[in-house]
Amino acid sequence: MIEIRIHGRGGQGAKTAANFLAMAALEQGKFVQSFPEYGPERAGAPMKAYTRISEEIINTYAPVVNPDFVLVIDPTFIGTIDVADGLKEKGILIVNTKETPDEVKKKTGFDGEVHCVDASGISIAATGINKPNVPMLGALIKVTNIVSVESIEHLIKKKFLEKLGEQKTQATIDAIQRAHDEVK
Repeated sequence: MIEIRIHGRGGQGAKTAANFLAMAALEQGKFVQSFPEYGPERAGAPMKAYTRISEEIINTYAPVVNPDFVLVIDPTFIGTIDVADGLKEKGILIVNTKETPDEVKKKTGFDGEVHCVDASGISIAATGINKPNVPMLGALIKVTNIVSVESIEHLIKKKFLEKLGEQKTQATIDAIQRAHDEVK
């Protein structure tokens, strides 16, 4: 079983990213769970979202305490919140930042595998708004190959094509691909 924790703030799309990841894995025949954990329920408050993916039925409903992968959507958490707490020794930390992996390692104290991508910059360039959650999925897919890029793109089209139109939906898909290509 693979467990993923996503750190973000309310309104940044951590829950949506966790759900997209779970739905993509489900479409590939996997068993999944996806759920958020909120503190004070308001926009801007720190929150976490989780995804579990398995080849077998998932029989646990406990919180994710030892994730395999951690995504940090909000870079202001680096150095202020222990985003690597419980991350497995061979786990992977992926951060939305312009900083280098070595700089993130120094700030977090996590000496394992760290990857960085400017998901906010990519999102703003592609869509005009700072919604780094979906580009972060592109980075996660590149680093882990946990689901296919095509499965995420398919879900984006399914959810947003009618709501946002073809141009904005394609811009979101382009942001996923760009983050996939640019993650360090």
